[in-house]
Amino acid sequence: MKNYRYFLLSVLIIALDQGIKLGVHTWMEPGYFGQISLIGDFFKLHYTLNPGMAFGIQIGSIWGKLILTTFRIFAMFGLGYYLHSLTLKNSPKGLLVSVALILGGAIGNLIDSVFYGVWFNNAPTGAPMQWFHGQVIDMFFADFYEGPLPTWIPLWGGSYYSTPIFNFADAAIFCGVMSILLFQNKFLTKEQ
Repeated sequence: MKNYRYFLLSVLIIALDQGIKLGVHTWMEPGYFGQISLIGDFFKLHYTLNPGMAFGIQIGSIWGKLILTTFRIFAMFGLGYYLHSLTLKNSPKGLLVSVALILGGAIGNLIDSVFYGVWFNNAPTGAPMQWFHGQVIDMFFADFYEGPLPTWIPLWGGSYYSTPIFNFADAAIFCGVMSILLFQNKFLTKEQ
């Protein structure tokens, strides 16, 4: 029974993520006019909608969002199974916490994709349906740089850049992945 605490951590991540998103949707205006400064001009709350995946990347067709959402559903079940199998193997606690963070973040963003098109009527214009086409609510904006990139940068040089805006689920996924990368020698050693 003690191993289910990692799934409870995932549930806590989901609850916090959805609570923050609901608060942002309810009490903030989208875009720059609704922006709230938290730490000067460096860290702000900025309500924006993300129609795709990380950094706003999208799959090119009108069915791209459905493909992405379907992938997220399979990934959620795969991560859940992986976390369960890791708990049965008594894997290192750090690895279990990391995977629980990733799972909670993935489900948090999946809820947006599946339901927000209907609940908040935020499916993009031209979406074939509102279910499975909801846009993810992002709000944390660490404003490092905004403006054109130097032309010497391959592929993106000369294009406009703004520091990505993210949400709590994204932060949980990032922390989980970075923890696994940083401590992989400790986490992923062969079982004795």
